[in-house]
Amino acid sequence: MKTSHLFGAFLCSVLALGTGFSPAQAASSDIKIVLPEEADLLEPCMATRSNIGRVIMENVSETLTELDVRGKQGVMPRLAEKWEQTGDGTWRFHLRQGVTFSDGKAFGAKDVKYSFDRIFSDKNICESRRYFGGMKFDVKIVDDTTIDFKVDPVQPILPLLLSLVTIVPEGTPLEFIREPVGTGPYKLSNWTPGQQIVLDARDDYWGKKPAVTKATYLFRSDPAVRAAMVQTGEADLAPSISQVEATNEKTDFSYLDSETVYLRIDGNIAPLNDVRVRKALNLAIDREAFIGTLVPQDAVLATALVPPTTLGWNPDVKVFPYDPDEAKKLLDEARADGVAVDTPITVVARTANFPNVTEIMEAIQAQLQDVGFKIDLRFVEVAEHEVYYSKPFKEGRGPQIVAAMHDNSKGDPSFTMFFKYDSKGTQSGYSDPKVDDLVSRASAATGDERAKLWSELIAYVHDDLVADVLLFHMVGYSRVSERLDFKPSIATNSMLQLSEIGIKN
Repeated sequence: MKTSHLFGAFLCSVLALGTGFSPAQAASSDIKIVLPEEADLLEPCMATRSNIGRVIMENVSETLTELDVRGKQGVMPRLAEKWEQTGDGTWRFHLRQGVTFSDGKAFGAKDVKYSFDRIFSDKNICESRRYFGGMKFDVKIVDDTTIDFKVDPVQPILPLLLSLVTIVPEGTPLEFIREPVGTGPYKLSNWTPGQQIVLDARDDYWGKKPAVTKATYLFRSDPAVRAAMVQTGEADLAPSISQVEATNEKTDFSYLDSETVYLRIDGNIAPLNDVRVRKALNLAIDREAFIGTLVPQDAVLATALVPPTTLGWNPDVKVFPYDPDEAKKLLDEARADGVAVDTPITVVARTANFPNVTEIMEAIQAQLQDVGFKIDLRFVEVAEHEVYYSKPFKEGRGPQIVAAMHDNSKGDPSFTMFFKYDSKGTQSGYSDPKVDDLVSRASAATGDERAKLWSELIAYVHDDLVADVLLFHMVGYSRVSERLDFKPSIATNSMLQLSEIGIKN
């Protein structure tokens, strides 16, 4: 079933999980989770990054709203109980009462405003701010449990956007913190870098008591090791293993992944600022050869940075064919016009970013070199990878391509298009007036017009700008101990809510 239907199926095929366990059963429900990458930070405003979000998002740090990815209920209440839009486009949120942070402080509107202001502070580089680019906010506290967001331009999906803003107590340092304090069902009790992170369930959590009382996170880069740890009982859950290890139907599950693997091109630097060179990069890669070998059989070739379930996804945009002869021809044409196509290009990849990343990137390097590119492939850890991936880019840099995965499980391109492609986007390698205009108009539009504008932008970015080398919409594999009641979802790669995990009798 290697089609985009994989992505459309998840809403109707994955059932919501119930815990339904008594406190007596839950008393011994400590679990161990083994992840491929260690968290370099546990900063709440960086929880949209997968290696951090899998640990703290909705476990330690909660948001006002959350998207239901296991059912069809759309945007759901979390710390906000309800919301409505007023006549002037302002969104009013009514906050949950009786909520406390893990340090005992009461939660209220002042904390929401402070958290939102904090992500825009010049004292940090919060990742979540990138989703609000091009917007101007006027946030006003109405009372302790009511807060207004006025946005210019008006944002019809603001409740969905706020599912990415983690709430911290008022007065939290503006600089990144090491020990997060949140309203979630768990608190951080131990972080030993290089070894483990431990979360313990809170007795004073405002919501339903989760079945899992303690979660210990371990880190192993080898997917075979992660799978073996669950098999031997050394761990209970490995959210990411490779397809090769997924051999036990009782413990191994595939899940529809919202991650897109791609090569982000820095289009501001020669020779990558020439569209012929960018087309040659795309034509040089045999994407089909990876499917069923180094990339899972059910992965889908990408034509956009958003998966096919996303609003405005454009079925008319076609994958670049594998045509090395045409790639060589384009490079020759560019060379004849004085473009320095023989300049070495650095490709930066993230260690353990996804299964088989080393083999995939080495194969891509060979394919690019076969058509005449000079490629220097570098593997770096997550913190160094971010230096290449996000602004401010280094002055005097040579031509660079960043191999990465982008996650958008929210169903709308707003969570992708501004920060990836707009001139002011934090990970954009371009400055294109048409892109900026389409992003602005689509973000403010509703209904069919919104979908139409996003679709137009997807086609323009792929066919005319040739902004990236888009590769694969991924399918993930997890190994889950038979003692757990849990199945992965489209959100599993970026968020792992412990409250969704039950313990079997």
